[in-house]
Amino acid sequence: MQRDHASDIAAITRHPSFAAAVEKLDADHDRTVADIIALTEIPSPPFKEERRAAAYLEMLRAHGLEDVEQDEVGNVMGLRRGAGNGALMVVAAHLDTVFPEGTDVTVRREGTRLYAPGVGDDTRSLAVLLAFIRAMDAAGIRTRNDILFVGDVGEEGLGDLRGVRHLFTKGRYHEKIEAFITVDSPQVDKIVVGGVGSKRYSVRFKGPGGHSFGAFGLVNPMYAMAQAVTELGRIQVPESPRTTFCASIVGGGTSVNAIPEEAWVDIDLRSESAGELAKLDARWHEIVAAAAKQENATRSTSEGAITVEIRTLGDRPAGHTPVDADIVQYATAALRAHGFAPKHHASSTDANIPMSLGIPAIKIGSGGTGGRAHSLGEWIDVEKTASLSGMTASLATILAVAGFLGE
Repeated sequence: MQRDHASDIAAITRHPSFAAAVEKLDADHDRTVADIIALTEIPSPPFKEERRAAAYLEMLRAHGLEDVEQDEVGNVMGLRRGAGNGALMVVAAHLDTVFPEGTDVTVRREGTRLYAPGVGDDTRSLAVLLAFIRAMDAAGIRTRNDILFVGDVGEEGLGDLRGVRHLFTKGRYHEKIEAFITVDSPQVDKIVVGGVGSKRYSVRFKGPGGHSFGAFGLVNPMYAMAQAVTELGRIQVPESPRTTFCASIVGGGTSVNAIPEEAWVDIDLRSESAGELAKLDARWHEIVAAAAKQENATRSTSEGAITVEIRTLGDRPAGHTPVDADIVQYATAALRAHGFAPKHHASSTDANIPMSLGIPAIKIGSGGTGGRAHSLGEWIDVEKTASLSGMTASLATILAVAGFLGE
């Protein structure tokens, strides 16, 4: 029998225990803000999340979760037991930020706004997960499924989703997870149901090098690289499913009067479709091989030929959760019940991994508003009314997916 998701959400939101949970979120608002500030001011640069992970591990432990631990790659987690048969859902937020070591992460407060690198992406969500745990416990809320709360590593950039990838492939719970929600960024009206896949490469064209005048006529890796980038720019990609490419960083050479021994370019390929991404990836590899072959045929290889080295920087799988899936419909109904106009989006988040494995997964927001993510001017607004409205909608979503027991 088809579920009435709106009725299920209504039953949750009018239940006395849910009202008690919302009261706890309200009463703990200042504590949640304090947690945001404390966590933001612990640097968590790419591949160096250890200090923040250690602090968050202790926070999870202090919140009374069971089996609190840190896994082999650095994820920290704790289990809130359900009353059912051990089915498991994961609610996660990522520990890492995009900002390098040495970035000043001191929080500046102006009214209800907090300014600091990483404050909204995704530190606010880490604090909100703690607020959810406190609210559920204070209200005596029970769920059918176990909920594993996770602070994961490696979501950003070259981290390549390594934390959640480990969770779903090698982690101790990987065979038990039946649903996944990542809480990422403040805005709650955007529900991510599509995982934008990406392939990222550093491509190095190498040659013998030589004097720009005396060795003129030898193969030049810069020309091969330039040819490859030019051909990349000529690829026609579909608008739907959205598919993109970018030549993003280039380098090479040692002197203005020397044929370079090496030229390199970093490439980002993306698509909402795994099939389109595979086609784009195959075409890029053809272009690279053809550019090297053309340069070797055009100029002299007497001192050596152009060779190519391709190093993978990132490989995020594409995937999607159907809009009619229960997890999406519950999130949509919860947002509507709290006055939001939900929209379904595709993005690159931790949810890519479970989506690619066919496990129901979405990204939801942590409440409130924010802006300038991934910049030094990043900010969030912790004004209480808007923050609580978004948090309440997200908590209702989590409880619905986890199997709220309201008897």
